[in-house]
Amino acid sequence: MTNHTHVLVCLSTDPDLRIRDVAERVGITERATQRIVAELTAGGYLEKSREGRRNRYRVIMTQPLRHPVEGAHSIGDLLRAVAGSPPLT
Repeated sequence: MTNHTHVLVCLSTDPDLRIRDVAERVGITERATQRIVAELTAGGYLEKSREGRRNRYRVIMTQPLRHPVEGAHSIGDLLRAVAGSPPLT
């Protein structure tokens, strides 16, 4: 799986994770994690909101996968397949 998928798995199971914690779990730098989160947000796969001093993330489970081979499937389908049953948000 890609680091993008790893980040989505982490944030779908714990939307309150800090970038530092995601980076540690995935095994990449904080800077790489910030870039991935920005890309996922720009691509419509992730929403970020501010709650106090922390960010909260919401994976857009209905967003279709980009590649034509997987285009009939959504992010939710992918996450359910690799991480069990994340919350449908």
